[in-house]
Order: sequence, then C-alpha cells, then structure tokens
Amino acid sequence: MTNTINTHDKVLRVAWWVLGLTAFGLTLTIRIRLLGIPLERDEGEYAYAGQLMLQGIPPYELAYNMKFPGTYAAYALLMSIFGQTITGIHLGLLLVNAATVVLVFLLGRKLMNSTAGIAAAASYAVLSVSPSVLGFAGHATHFVVLPVIGGTLLLLNHSDRQTFRRLLASGLLFGVGLLMKQPAVFFILFAAIYLFFSDIRAGFDLKRILLRNLVFGGGVIVPFGITCSVLWYAGVFKASWFWTIDYARQYGSLVPLSEAAQIFVPNVKEVIGANWGLWGLAGIGLIVGLWTKRGRASAGFLLGLFTFSTLAVSAGFYFRYHYFILILPAVSLLAGVAVSNLSDQLSGHATAVRLLVFLLFGAAISLPLFWEEKFFFGLSPVEACRLIYGENPFPESVRIAKYVREHTKANDTIAVLGSEPQIYFYAKRHSATGYIYTYGLMEPQKYANHMQSEMIREIERAHPKYLIFVGMSYSWLKRPGSEELIFTWANDYIPQNYSITGLVDLSATDRTHYYFGDIPRRLPQLENYILICERKS
Repeated sequence: MTNTINTHDKVLRVAWWVLGLTAFGLTLTIRIRLLGIPLERDEGEYAYAGQLMLQGIPPYELAYNMKFPGTYAAYALLMSIFGQTITGIHLGLLLVNAATVVLVFLLGRKLMNSTAGIAAAASYAVLSVSPSVLGFAGHATHFVVLPVIGGTLLLLNHSDRQTFRRLLASGLLFGVGLLMKQPAVFFILFAAIYLFFSDIRAGFDLKRILLRNLVFGGGVIVPFGITCSVLWYAGVFKASWFWTIDYARQYGSLVPLSEAAQIFVPNVKEVIGANWGLWGLAGIGLIVGLWTKRGRASAGFLLGLFTFSTLAVSAGFYFRYHYFILILPAVSLLAGVAVSNLSDQLSGHATAVRLLVFLLFGAAISLPLFWEEKFFFGLSPVEACRLIYGENPFPESVRIAKYVREHTKANDTIAVLGSEPQIYFYAKRHSATGYIYTYGLMEPQKYANHMQSEMIREIERAHPKYLIFVGMSYSWLKRPGSEELIFTWANDYIPQNYSITGLVDLSATDRTHYYFGDIPRRLPQLENYILICERKS
C-alpha cells in the first residue's frame, strides 16, 4: 500500500513538472514568434538611448527623459550581444524574462516547496507575456523585476555564515532595480522593513540589527552612487537631475488622488481579464496561507511584497498596463501558495481527489493562452502590433526611418516633432533635439513653456537635414490648456526652411498609404498623418 502511495506521489510530482515546463515552453514559443513585433515608444526610447551609449554618448545629452538610466544601459548591453535590431532587443527581453521565471521558481520553492515554485513560475511566465500588461514589449518594469526578485531571494538566505556578503549582494541587486525605474524604491522599503523585523524575530541584538541593515543599505546606495559619479564625469549630471528629479516630481503630481480610482478600476479589470483564474488563486493563496499555521510566515511575507508592489504600480496614479508587471511576481507566488496549501490539505485523500488541484491550476493557466490564441499564435508580428496599439505609427516608423537613413549621411541630424523615438533608433541618426518625447510639452506643468522654447532653439541651432512632423493625437496628447508655442513656430518654420518629400497617411483603417518623393497635389483632410520634410538648399 505504501509503495502504491509513493508511486502515485512520484507520478503527481512528474505531472507538475511537465505542466510547468509546458507552460514555460509555450510562453517561450510565443515570445520567439513575436520577436519581430515593431518597437513601441518606450522601447524606442530605451533602444535609442542605448544606441547612443554604445557610441560613447551619455544619457540626457541627446535624449531627455525622466527615467533613471539603468534600462538604457541594459538595452545597450543586450544590443551589444544580440545586435541593434528589433529581433535582438526582443531576444534579450526573452532571456531577461526567462531568468525571472527561474528566480520566481526558486523563491516559491524557498518559501514553500517545489510544487509552489513550479506553480508560481508557470503563472509568472503566462502572466508576464500577456498583452493585457504589454508583456511582449521590453518595458523597464521587466528590468526592475529581475534584480528585485534576485535580491529578495538572497535576502531570505540569511542563516548561513556568509550572511553579510549575501546582504550586500541583495542590496546591490535592489539598487540596480532602482536604476531601472524609480518606483523600485518601494521594493527597497519592503526589503528594509522585512530585514529589520526578521532580525528582531531572530533575537539579534540592536548592534547586529543596525549593522546588517547598514550593509544592506550600503549595497543599495552603491549602484546609484556610481551612476551619479559617471553622469557627473560625463558632464550630464545637472541635466539628469532636472529630468529624473525636478521634472519627474512635476510629472508624478499631475494626476490628483481624487481621480486615481477612475483610472485604476477599468485598467485593473483589463489587466486581470482572462487571467482571472490565476488572480483568483492568488487571493485564495493569501487567505489559506494566513489561515494555516504552516503557511502563515510565507503568506505574511508575500502580503508585504504584494502591498509594496501595489504601491510601486500606483506611482503617479497613472496605472498604465505595463506598470502591473511589477505586481506579477507577488500574484504568481500567492498562486503558488494556494496550490501548495490545497495540495497539502488533500494529501491524505485518494490520488484522483488530489488531481483536482492539478486540474484546477491547469485550467487557470490554460485559459489566458486560449483566450488570446489569435494574438499568441495567429497574427503576424505587424498584425499583432496593430491589434494592440491601434493607429499608433509603430510599424510605419520602420519604413519612415529607412527612407530617412537612405537620404542622409551618417553625420546628419534629424528632428521628430512628436513622440516617436523609435524613428531615431531605426534611422541610426542623431536627434537634433533632446526632446525625443513631446508629451511633457503638452502637460499642465511649470516647465512646459520652457521645454517648448528649448526644443525650438535646439532645432534651429542644429539645422537638421530632415524634420518629421507627426500629425497624430497619440503622439502629442494635447490638452485644452496646453501651450501652443511649438505649433505656432512649426507652422512658420517648416514652410520657410523645408520641402515636403514624404507623406504617410494613416487615416484609412485597413491600410497605410506611403508617398515618398511624389506627393499628390490634392488630398482629403487627413486625420492621422506624418510629414517627412527635407531642408531646403
């Protein structure tokens, strides 16, 4: 009888491994199939800034943005290995995501057992590729999660003789996460609070507690300190401070707390979508974990991680879809806790009964894959891009950049009036202005007028060979109270100094019309268009 039970246990363990590896393999297949999906704006920003870094040009010199430069450096590293192409970037993202899946497994196994680790890793693999969080795109949130989960795993290994080395390494990883994007500061707060209270529970004296926290805090500060030193040496520290601190403070205060719920509720519904089974399991994991004595410590830890992950997602109250990638490790690990606890509760029952948990999880993880079958397995990369991003000119940017690259020299500059930094990356031409986004120019913040004036001065000083005007609302997000200076200037400056040599008409819903060198004399009123203008002799 005992041998039969042991055999059934082994079969069930193998089944869990097969399910986990199958889910992981399917998500890898999806990512490989979509390697060629055109870059969207954020990816274009990171790719262009990384491209500049590979040329020896520091961040914030030719590309302004409020993010810390960690993701730029990560893109530069990945592109130096896999090439400065769409495929190379997404191949690097695939490896980053795969490494994160492995770390989630190790963390789940550390907190509970292998079954929990497998369930958590499979959940993260599926959730993080979902179009509901734009998981197929190389957003900074992917690059935050990897070092943070690594640092968390090291933080839990505090009982060996190398505890101070592990604490330092953990702090370094959390510090790297912060360099990727500012909301990672909430993960650092979580780690510091967890370390402090776990040391108290372990019975350490005050001196040892302070020393351990200082070692961890020192590790966090080192990457940031080194980065500041490098930026100062490169002569861009003042610019970086303005963009990542001064302007970021303005940007983070644009959405009032009173509007947060109106943005959060519809967005979180969209994020959960077909993933409701896995999110439901996460809720069960939290309740069951806190209820049972065995899982209370793990569930309490994950409740803290979930809480601070929610704070990271909530930064600025924008609740953009890809921000929710920051919360997926906590959700996945809680789902793993649910699976582990439910399996333990049924451990004394027949194998057929114990299979119910396996089947329940299998259904929860399969639903998103079937629901998004068309996106994952049916559409071409360009079609998938159009399905998710609608009229945004991401596929068109490739062809526009090709035309510009073929009609310019390597040392020519170009300017894009709009928020399409991916054009600079594809064209492999330097920007005549650091304003690779124009969203900040339209925002109701105190620097808007100054930004518009500075962009104008930079373009007039650089005399770019080509000027690309994006006549699309998505590229500007103009508001009723937005400053109009940049438009007034463009209406005069472009006709005086440039000739229109290209037009991209995106008004039709079924196709894009390209006109290069042969512009029709009469066109209907265009709603969405891009003008390619060459400087007059």
